[in-house]
This record gives sequence, structure tokens and C-alpha cells, in this order.
Amino acid sequence: MPLFNPDKPFNSLPPLPPMKNVATNKVLQRTTPVARAVAELKGVGRVIPNQAILIDSLILQEAKASTEIENIVTTTDAVYKAFSANSKQVDSATKEVLRYREALWYGYNQLEQRPILGTNLFIDCVRILKQNKAGIRNTPGTKIVNLAKGEVLYTPPEGESRIRDMLGDLEKYIHEQDGLDPLIKLPLLHYQFEAIHPFMDGNGRTGRILNLLYLTLHGLLDYPVLYLSKFIIENKSDYYRLLRGVTSNQEWEPWILYMLNGIEETAIYSRDKILAIKELMDTTVDKARDLLPSKVFSKELIELLFERPYTKIQHLMDKDIAKRETASMYLKELESVHLLKSQRVGKEFLYLNTGLFELLSH
Repeated sequence: MPLFNPDKPFNSLPPLPPMKNVATNKVLQRTTPVARAVAELKGVGRVIPNQAILIDSLILQEAKASTEIENIVTTTDAVYKAFSANSKQVDSATKEVLRYREALWYGYNQLEQRPILGTNLFIDCVRILKQNKAGIRNTPGTKIVNLAKGEVLYTPPEGESRIRDMLGDLEKYIHEQDGLDPLIKLPLLHYQFEAIHPFMDGNGRTGRILNLLYLTLHGLLDYPVLYLSKFIIENKSDYYRLLRGVTSNQEWEPWILYMLNGIEETAIYSRDKILAIKELMDTTVDKARDLLPSKVFSKELIELLFERPYTKIQHLMDKDIAKRETASMYLKELESVHLLKSQRVGKEFLYLNTGLFELLSH
């Protein structure tokens, strides 16, 4: 095993797969219920008539949590409002969340066209996150430090060519048909990416995007709607402690079990959230059918209200549900029966689906 010194660049970081067996009895026993939970999440997603409903509502929740892990904090309301409004008055933390959503969605669409998870896609994602021309780290001096103690915890590999070689090895391993369950392989990939630490900034978020893209690449999910960052932020100290355990002592089993626990817990959470959204949507359809004039009610309109908490006139126009004046009338009718609540943001009105917002906020 390569000797690890936190103060020196870990250029001897071993490539995957690990030298020791990672499919231990404990790991294999945990994999079965985790696979069941992920399969149930995938199945439940398909009961939603229009899966676009899940994409922005749940992906923005993942984006907010993943960004919060980096101590970039905003509110759920600010995120959803900024996503729908044209206002330029958006705080920097909220912009970071919207960029994470954009990078994740970009990665998903790229995989649909070309199912390759590798260096080029990682670079594209980090450039979207950072809104610059970021590339592979090519200057020395990067260190992971415990700011409270001033202690160096880890010095990642240095040298652009060395880092690119490591990423090349990682890409090969991602796509290698080695018979290892993808749910066991995912923690290995996530660790390796974080240990390589290929960018000056944005490594954590890019690594968490890799997690979700890997699950969709293997068909375990139709869309990257697993709210995994929720588990990591609630168990943040364990996350970093167990990562260090792999680096210093090749302690793979505790790390893999941690990630499996996170996948199962958040798959169940996300499944329950989707079922609640479906139930709320069905209730809203019934209420709208009873209370709205027949010329206003349509299932397409109600589905649109669930694609994101805030709706506006332009959204109805973009879906060809109504032209501007009619769209305005529809939204006012929905507000009159208390299905929406309007508020002015900048020069436009946004209409909040209060039930959906409450559901997503908890």
C-alpha cells in the first residue's frame, strides 16, 4: 500500500479497483435492500404522467443541498423563485444552486447522446458550475485543510499530466465490465474522483453529479432525481472522516456501507416525496375540475403547475396552453380558488403552487 503523507501530493494514489476485496459479506447483505429501494424509486417515478414534473422540482432540491455542503447557503424559496423569474436581482448563493442544476441536467443530456462518463464531461460540468474556462489543475499548492485547527488533512496529486492519467484510469474503470454491482462500484468511483481532486474548485459538486449520472448510466434511475446530498449534509462529519479512512488505511468497507446507507435512505425519501406529489396533483386536478370553469380546466394546465412551484404567464405560452391574455386569466382564476398565490417579482407576477412548495420544503 502506498505510504500516505497528508503534507505531500498523493501522486501514488492507487488506481481502481482496490487491492482488497470490497464485496464483503456486510456489503453484499446491504446491497439487496438498497437495490430494492432504488428500483422502487424508479418505478414510482413512472407513475407521474409527465416526468418533467420531477426533474426541476427534485433536482433543484438536490442542487440546493449539494451546494450547501460547500457552505454556500440559500433558501428554498429564493431558489425556486429565481428559477422562474426574469429578475437579475439574484444573490450569489442562489446562482450557484441554479448552476448546479444546469450542470447536472447538462451531464444527463450528454449521457443520453453519448454514454461516456469521463474527463471531458467532468470539465464541462465544472465550467458550468464555476462559469469560467476552468480546466485540470496545473499549479501546485492545493491542500485540504481543517481551518479550525490549521491542520493539513490531504494534499491531492499534482501535475496536470499526472491528474489526466488518473482521470483516464478512472474513466476506464467506470466503463469496465467487471461484474461488480454498480451500487458497490459507485462509492469507489466517488472516492477516487474526490481523491484525484482534479479542479481548483467545484470538485465536491462535480463528484456528486458523477454519483447521479452513474446511476442513470446504468439504468438504475430514469432521471437523476435521487436526493443524495441530503444524506451527506446530514452526516457531513462521517462523510469526510470515512473518505480519510480510505486514503490513510484503505478502509473501504465502512465507506461503502456509508454510501449504501445514504442511497437507500434518500431513495426512500425521494420515493415518498414523489408519491406525495402525485397525491397532491390528483387532489388538485379534482379540485380544479370542480371549481374552475370548463374553459379554464385542463390536465395540461394542472401538470404545468407541478413542474416547478412558481408559474408565470410565459410558461403557459411556452406550452401552447394559452396566449398571453388568456394565460393571465387562467392564472387569476386558479388564484381565485386558492390553488395559486400571486406575488410580484421585478416587473412580472409569479404564481406560487403553495401546496407543492410546502411539500418540497420539508
